[in-house]
Amino acid sequence: MLFIFAFLLIVILVVLVRCIVIVPQSNAYVTEWLGVYKDTWGAGLHIRTPFVERISRKVSLKEEAADFPPQPVITRDNVTMMIDTVVFFQVFDAKMYAYGVNRPIQAIENLSATTLRDIIGSMTLDETLTSRDLINTKITASLDEATDRWGIKVNRVELKNIEPPVEIRQAMEKQMKADREKRASILLAEGEKQAAITRAEGEKESAILRAEAVKQQRIREAEGEAEDEGGNGLLEVAMNEAEAEGTDNGGPQQGETARRGVVAAT
Repeated sequence: MLFIFAFLLIVILVVLVRCIVIVPQSNAYVTEWLGVYKDTWGAGLHIRTPFVERISRKVSLKEEAADFPPQPVITRDNVTMMIDTVVFFQVFDAKMYAYGVNRPIQAIENLSATTLRDIIGSMTLDETLTSRDLINTKITASLDEATDRWGIKVNRVELKNIEPPVEIRQAMEKQMKADREKRASILLAEGEKQAAITRAEGEKESAILRAEAVKQQRIREAEGEAEDEGGNGLLEVAMNEAEAEGTDNGGPQQGETARRGVVAAT
């Protein structure tokens, strides 16, 4: 009898312990009462009613990233390419997530693929390659609206890789190579042009400096000649005055002597 009582006591303790549930942070537990939704437990300590209440779904409320494989899409100009996406989402309603759709991740993948085909189908190849941000924004808005009834918030969608066909990639590489060579030729021509302009400006400055030097030299020579001519004129006047004064005082001989004296003094 004691053994039976001890056994029952152990069973009761085990059941009570199992009824104590601790929900971790950033998690939510969806509970059912006899198969019917009863409550959503947040983080903390909870007591479960034994035998009639069970935890039907454990849901993480953290942001998650779903990496989907490449999907074939066709552009408006009939170019088939492979595009793979990464969807960042977060559950905001555990009840809607548990009962809204079966296999939510697969549903998001299928919805992402169809939305991506719709968007790329309205764009050309060049627009697709240059409008990555626009495509991300459109897909995010479309998925977020569609997944609200599943209790899922789509924060953003990123296109990982856009892979055009091999022949398109080869043509693009050839075009890029031609563009690089063209830019190099333009830069080389611009460099040669600037060098020629610099040389011409240098020759021009040099010619101006040479002309200025010749001009200054001619000015100095003219000034020197003018000074020489002015000095000779004064000498001639002095000699004439001395000769005239000597003639008045002592005759022609005296005037000649005075003239020579002026020359010797000079």
